[in-house]
Amino acid sequence: MTELKARLRTDLTAAMKSKDALRTGTLRMLLAAVQTAEVSGPEARELSDAEVIAVLSKEAKKRNEAALVFEQAGRGELAANERAEEEIIDEYLPTPLTDAEVAHIADTAIAEIAEELGERPGMRQMGQVMKTATRLAEGRADGSRLSAAVKARL
Repeated sequence: MTELKARLRTDLTAAMKSKDALRTGTLRMLLAAVQTAEVSGPEARELSDAEVIAVLSKEAKKRNEAALVFEQAGRGELAANERAEEEIIDEYLPTPLTDAEVAHIADTAIAEIAEELGERPGMRQMGQVMKTATRLAEGRADGSRLSAAVKARL
C-alpha cells in the first residue's frame, strides 16, 4: 500500500473515532475514488503515490466546480459543504506552485522542446510543450494555469 493511501486510511479511522462526520465522509469518498481508479482498466493494480495524487486532484477540482455551480444557483449551504470537502482534500495534496514557479516550468518546457526541434517552438508545438510542462509540474499545478503560462510565452 502506498504511503498516501495508508495515511488516508489512518486518518479515516481517527475521524471515525472522533465522530467527525464531514471528514469521515470525505475520506471515505476519497478512498472509494482511489479504489475505483485501481480496478479500472484491463486489470486491477496498486496505484503509486503520484497516481493517488492525480485522483485526489481530480476530486478537489470536482468539489470546486460543484461549489461554483451551487453559488450561482443561490445554494450557499451546499457550496459551503463542497468548499469544506475541498479543504480536507487539499490537506493531502502537495503545495501548489506559485505563479513564478509555473512561469519557470513553462520556460523550461519551451527550452527543452526548442532543443529537440532546433528552433523556438510556436503555437503549433503547444501540445508538445504542454506535455513536457505537465511532466515537470508533477501534479502541483492546474492544467489551465500551465496552459496560460505556455500560451503567454509562445
